[in-house]
Amino acid sequence: MSSVVFQDAVVDRSLTGRRNLDLHARLWRVEPAGAASRIGELADALGIAELLDRPVATYSGGQRRRLELARALVSRPQLLFLDEPTVGLDPRIRAELLDVIAGLRDRSETTILLTTHYLDEAERLCDRIGIMYEGRIVALDTPEALRGELGEEIVELRIRGDAGTALAALRERSLAGEDAFAIGSTITIPLHERGGGETIAAIDEARLRTTSIGTRRPTLDDVYLRLTGDRLGATNY
Repeated sequence: MSSVVFQDAVVDRSLTGRRNLDLHARLWRVEPAGAASRIGELADALGIAELLDRPVATYSGGQRRRLELARALVSRPQLLFLDEPTVGLDPRIRAELLDVIAGLRDRSETTILLTTHYLDEAERLCDRIGIMYEGRIVALDTPEALRGELGEEIVELRIRGDAGTALAALRERSLAGEDAFAIGSTITIPLHERGGGETIAAIDEARLRTTSIGTRRPTLDDVYLRLTGDRLGATNY
């Protein structure tokens, strides 16, 4: 059995939270006594017990999202789809909802499939991540393995002038490999053999017109941009 939390709310705002959950339990033919117990359990776990007898129209965006999660879980699904669950939420409510989902992931045996444009969410919540571009999966692995493809450290620099030309010059000097990429005026160089300080010194000797330069650890955003950056840069919409 599977269940879905859609990007747009589907709970009935004119009904109470409890009535929404009860109706969904009946649709899935959950035994009434078991449904009442399940609704109470979920309300406690998701922090909405005190809200259940209020009309959903009085809920905040984050509270509605929690109710949506409870609605999807009433039937005890084996597979739960979460479609962009934090879209439109302010930072505090988003952080709270991510905590709820993380707790659900740790406590439940339900398999969760999350779709999101926020890679920090995927990194925090997912055991395996698939990156899609133009309808194809272009990468599929654990967060650690995906980041590991870029090494332990990257150099990031901003260029005055054409970043593509500057990147080509860095490759000619063997200061950037094929996995380096340019987005706008920013060049990102994964480091595999040379250290950050040594690379920055060599770039300085190349006399490129930089406005900033520094090192940091790679993120999943870097992985995504490496896989899609050139193609994104060549496309205008």
